[in-house]
Amino acid sequence: MPKNKYSKSFEIALSAISCAVAVLFLTLGTLSGYLLATGYLVAQVALMVPLSKQFVWGDVLAYIGTVILALILGAVSAWWDIVPFIMFFGLHPLANFLQVKYKVNRWLALVIKMVWFDVTLYVMYILVFGGIMGGSFSDTAFFTFVNDYIWLFIIVCGSLFLWIYDYIMFKIQIWVNKIVYKIRK
Repeated sequence: MPKNKYSKSFEIALSAISCAVAVLFLTLGTLSGYLLATGYLVAQVALMVPLSKQFVWGDVLAYIGTVILALILGAVSAWWDIVPFIMFFGLHPLANFLQVKYKVNRWLALVIKMVWFDVTLYVMYILVFGGIMGGSFSDTAFFTFVNDYIWLFIIVCGSLFLWIYDYIMFKIQIWVNKIVYKIRK
């Protein structure tokens, strides 16, 4: 259905629900380190909801609201936990939507997203480990090797992970679109 068939209040309501679910799971993820990856994933899926009705500005505002509210509700004490969400996971649904909308070559888009994801991983490496992975074990040969070649590990493993992850997220967006399509107004 075209966007002009929906009222602004419907866009706001759908975006607010999306934001609320994203904040809930992102906050739970940051408060419990074990659920952090799950929080990223569920928050990302929640941010797909406004995009299923082509509400780009609703999605952008839901993303901004999610980040601000997650920080206020407890992530400020461990702000580095939501840096991957801020840099990549929260914006990934929007990037996928724009890729499809503007018919960007999927291989070009994949390479750009791989570089984007790898930069996010490197920033997290710097933030969490201060550039020195291993802490008290950093003087061992293994951690010296990993620290010397972390960029290579990130490029290879991060890019392979993103290739699979991006494919799965496109399939989840299709699933979300089918579910939200049933909502009329």
